[in-house]
Amino acid sequence: MTDTPPLAEGYEISTDADRLDRERVHRWLSTDAYWALGRAREKQEAAIDGSLNFGVYDTASGEQAAYARVVTDRATFAWLCDVYVDPSVRGKGIGTALVGAVREHLRPYGVRRILLATHDAHGVYAKLGFAALETPGHWMALYL
Repeated sequence: MTDTPPLAEGYEISTDADRLDRERVHRWLSTDAYWALGRAREKQEAAIDGSLNFGVYDTASGEQAAYARVVTDRATFAWLCDVYVDPSVRGKGIGTALVGAVREHLRPYGVRRILLATHDAHGVYAKLGFAALETPGHWMALYL
């Protein structure tokens, strides 16, 4: 399935970085996300400032319920990272709708590929058209 799933009623998605609850995002990622445990607040701030950010918000309270970050040149490449849904709202399809919205937001730029890495959510991303790399041996990484 590659259709964009609808966002649960009572929630909205925004790319307005000024709406982000930066303290909440840092707490989520640095204390509960396996890929960012212990991430310093300063490092998180720099990541937010250098990225395209997506927040999901409760329309009644304005409280942030989910987050995703994209590192992109808005022309050829994007890396989807830091996708996180608050545990209190998981199971409502918010994460799937968020990733679908990211994909659709990037589509007009003509980005050729959106990459991501996950240890445990392959099924969630597969529903939105993500697949394993066709030629993983072509990719390399420099670890600093």
